[in-house]
Amino acid sequence: MTLRVLLADDQALLRGAFRTLLESADDIAVVGEASDGIEAVALTRELRPDVVIMDIQMPGMDGLTATLEICADPDLRATRVLVLTTYETDEYVAQALRAGASGFIGKGIEAQELLNAVRTIADGDTLLSPAATRSLVARFLATPVDTPPRRPERLAALTPREREMVALVATGLSNMEIADRMYLSPFTVRAHVHRAMTKLEARDRAQLVVFAYQTGLARVDPNGGTDQV
Repeated sequence: MTLRVLLADDQALLRGAFRTLLESADDIAVVGEASDGIEAVALTRELRPDVVIMDIQMPGMDGLTATLEICADPDLRATRVLVLTTYETDEYVAQALRAGASGFIGKGIEAQELLNAVRTIADGDTLLSPAATRSLVARFLATPVDTPPRRPERLAALTPREREMVALVATGLSNMEIADRMYLSPFTVRAHVHRAMTKLEARDRAQLVVFAYQTGLARVDPNGGTDQV
């Protein structure tokens, strides 16, 4: 299967470099390029790529606003957004997650890491490392935001085991790490996580993390980490 990627960056030179790199992989094809957020949204609706690699600082509509529009469009549910930016600040990461992005990486990433990032995002996983998930989500997503939180009563749709899995995902653990901790197979963990995502209509693991904190399923540990409820 060939992954279809849309590049959104206002610097043509960078877009060209990323296109060359991405198309060096047999399983990735760049289907379009956008120079601003408005064009990125329009081309995403037209081309329906698997992954949009989105810069933040662009003229007109910025990348975070474009990400929000793409992720809020039910017709684009299958499209994932990978935010790739020079500005690796905590606040930008949090805003990207709230907007619905599936991952956030810096432009200093190595070539192979970028290829793997596209594959990871396309597979429905989040790119944030466990350490980044714990620190950023605990600091920003557990605090009030302008948008209404997800309804706590939606937790009733989950089985006790699914709630447990969502809470563990919120600590930043991978499926393999959850499997090791719970003495389960990675396949079983993946199945539980997938069912939870389906029930909660979550696009990816990043949205599960947001859901867990907004509903209180996971919370900030007073000692500086994260905890399960």
